[in-house]
Formats: sequence, structure tokens, C-alpha cells
Amino acid sequence: MYSIILAGGSGSRLWPLSRDLYPKQLISLHGQYSLLQNTCKRLENITANAQNVLITNIKHANDVKFQLRQIQNNGIVLSEPMGKNTAPAIACALAYIKSISDKDESVIILPSDHLIQDIKAFEDTVRNAVPAIEKGNIVTFGIKPSYPETGYGYIKTGEGNNNCYKVEKFVEKPDYDTAQQYLRDGCYYWNSGIFAGKISVLQDAFKTNAPDIYKNIENLDFTENLSIPYSVYEKMPEISFDYAVMEKTDNAVMCVLQSDWNDLGSWQSVYELKEKDKDGNVTEGNVIVNDLKNSLIYSSKKLVAVSGLEDIILVETEDAVMACKKDKSQDVKKLYERLEEENKDARLIHKTVFRPWGYYTCLAQGSGYLTKIISVSPKQKLSIQSHNHRSEHWVVLEGKALVILDGQKHNLEAGQSIDIPLKAIHSLQNPYNEELRIIEVQKGDYISEDDIIRYEDAYGRV
Repeated sequence: MYSIILAGGSGSRLWPLSRDLYPKQLISLHGQYSLLQNTCKRLENITANAQNVLITNIKHANDVKFQLRQIQNNGIVLSEPMGKNTAPAIACALAYIKSISDKDESVIILPSDHLIQDIKAFEDTVRNAVPAIEKGNIVTFGIKPSYPETGYGYIKTGEGNNNCYKVEKFVEKPDYDTAQQYLRDGCYYWNSGIFAGKISVLQDAFKTNAPDIYKNIENLDFTENLSIPYSVYEKMPEISFDYAVMEKTDNAVMCVLQSDWNDLGSWQSVYELKEKDKDGNVTEGNVIVNDLKNSLIYSSKKLVAVSGLEDIILVETEDAVMACKKDKSQDVKKLYERLEEENKDARLIHKTVFRPWGYYTCLAQGSGYLTKIISVSPKQKLSIQSHNHRSEHWVVLEGKALVILDGQKHNLEAGQSIDIPLKAIHSLQNPYNEELRIIEVQKGDYISEDDIIRYEDAYGRV
């Protein structure tokens, strides 16, 4: 069985921890690994003889590849030039699998940002769905609801047996009273967004129900490039797989997911996941509380002190603080949308940004300048690059630096500095055994991460 892992979302409901350029699937919210890495590890037995195919936005592709290398996973990463929802992404990934396999294989399709801890129960569920897949059905996986959730879509089921049922219809996110009725009825399940089927069945479903998508993928060629051409993708409609295919097909069945499941789609769902103290609180980081009940308080650095409150979410990061009522945590997306409308950088990126070679932290920014601390891990190096709009000045704080500047090597120690002129070809490298930390001051008429021309890179980002 192949897998298609959808890794392109923005995670807007988990702002400010999740950002547009570092969304929730790349973050470790529970345990050692990120949600993306956990998804790949969950599939190790299911796709042991096939391959994981991940599809993500081009702006996340390098981070996804880096995280795969960390867990020694050889998955293929397809990059889409823009977000078009799940239907075009799945169609392109199916076309890729078809191009590398001459057999009519089975495929499981799943988001990268779910948390499932009972891996054996998950594997058993997928295994139990195989007979339905072999009969030519498209299988979706539903979760027995435990409370009247208004943030999920639902699946209404018909006749069936052995935890596998005919799908009668898909239902949009309900209001609270309707969700309560669904809970009482017993034939409604939460829609997990996980699907499975044969390649031929899935492609025929696109051909029949979404021809405007299918006609654009017929001539895709992946032999030289795993980036989907803009000229192809811009013609795609922006539509989910549920709308484009599942709600129209007549061969949809639902298997009940036997494992635990959490889509971590809001701060409340993160709260529900975490272990609570005697007052029902979850506190992480530099936090002091008094007379607090049933709340989540998260601090990344600053001291956060809270007193006399109940049922709240409060999240502090280096550059933002977000607070809301716990039962209104779905509305964090509205704050994110306001930031987008006002073009605020706080929706895009953290003050501290992790890279394959280490990380950098933005200290100060103004008109025509930006100051960072850059930390380069031992034996790592930045790409050989140049900038068209900015010059840079580097001062070594700790460790030793090897600087390549227009083909010349410069060895710098703590306290020494070097200027990187506009358009100069350069690289910052740390071939030593200790961490390297420098201050970088950028000056120019345009200060942005997209002002980088890469000529050579150890992490495949050229």
C-alpha cells in the first residue's frame, strides 16, 4: 500500500505557535516528533513495501524534507506552487504514484497533522478495510463521536457490518443542538479526512466527478522534477476531496477507526490531550498560577503569571500573546485572518526560525535594516548564495567561522567581523566541533528571506 500524506496546511487555529511558514504539522505538540514525523512513523508497517508520497506547498518543501531526513524516512516530497485545497493535491499525488508503478496498487490518503498514539489499532483498522478496497470501494474512516463537537464534519452511515458501513451522506460542521442530535442518533461519525482505495478507482472517481481536475493531470511528467508546474496548478479549482469526489461517488463506504484520534485543530483539542493538574490546568514553560481552573497556559520564554481565571487559553511566544475562552478556541482562526488582512508578519514566521543547519532569531527590524543572531550547528553550513537588495555585516560571538566570500576563504574567531557587500557570493560555514553564533546586520532597500539566490546547497535548496 502506498500513502499520500497531505502536508500543506497553515494550522491557523493554533496561532501563535503555528505560523504560515512553520505550520502545526512541523511542530512537536506531543512527544519527541512533529505531527508530520509521527504520521510517517505510523505508516512504517503499512507502506513497508511501497512508499510515502508527501505533497506540500513549495514554501514548506525544504522543512518537510529536513524532517524526513531526521527520522531516516525516504519519502518522496511533491511541491505544489500554491494552495488549492485537498482535491488537486491528491490528484497530482495519484498521478505520481501511477507514473512509478505499473500495478493497480492500494493507496491510503491522510493528513499530516493528526495525532494517533495506538498505532497497532490504527494498523488493524486499515487492514480490516482491505476487503472493501479490493471490491472497488473508496473507503473513508470515521470516528465514533464522544461528545457533540461542532468543529468537525460528520458522516451519516447506512447498512453495514464488521464496523464497515455504506456512506449515506457527508454533513457540514453542525451547530451544537444538531451535534447533540447526531450523538443521540448513533449513525453519525466524525469525518477524519482519511481515505483509501485502488489507484484506478480513485482516478476514475476524479475522471467522472471532477473532470476539470483530471484533465489537468493527464500530462504531468515527474521524470525530472517533483515540483508541480504553476501552469498546470493554476488551472485547478480550489476544492476539497470531500466536495469534489466523496460527496458525488456512489461507492463510498466508511470503516470505523478503532484507534484514538485527535486532529489538534484548536487549542482546546491540545488542552484535552495534555495531562492536567488537580485543578484541571495544563501549564507549560515559565508559568506561575493562582486560583486558576480548567485552563491551558503556555509560555515559550517570558514569565506568564495568571490569577483568578477559569476556562481560558493563553499562549505566549517571543513576539505574540494570544488569549481566549477555551470554548471559543476555534475563533483563533479569525485573529489569524485579521493578521492576514493587515499584512502582519506575526502570522508568517516566528522570531526564531529553525533551518537544517541550525536556527536564527530576529532581534530588531526597521525600515531598511534587520538584525539577527544566527546559530550554526557543528559540521553544518549555509548555502553559497548572494543577495540583490541587501548587504550584510557579520560579527562572531561564539565559536569559529569559515566564511567564503567571492571564492576567498576567511577564518574568523569570536570578536572578529566581516562585511558581505551587495551581490557578493558568500557562505557562512562551521566545519568545527563547537556551536557557532554570530550577529548579522542586514541593510538594504528590501529585507526579506526571498532575496536569496542559491548556487550550491548541502540540503538541496538550489
